[in-house]
Amino acid sequence: MCLAIPGCITKLEDDSMATVNIMGATRQVSLDLTPEAEVGDYVLVHAGFAIEVVDPQSAQETLDLVQQMVDLVDDDLQPASAEATA
Repeated sequence: MCLAIPGCITKLEDDSMATVNIMGATRQVSLDLTPEAEVGDYVLVHAGFAIEVVDPQSAQETLDLVQQMVDLVDDDLQPASAEATA
């Protein structure tokens, strides 16, 4: 199974590269597959490549789902003693 996650382009670099913000983390990605992408666009990032430009609403919906998964894992990893004192 493959997973692509939305990121917002914050800076265009040389050689078809861009800096993207993915949930607060910045990464360098290739724009070879999405040469039309510009600063402010959301792109789906997979294996270091922006593979598709997506609309901001779809990107946010996906990021919200990813955050929900992270929150569920964090809840499962809490020690039992922390739950008893909460």
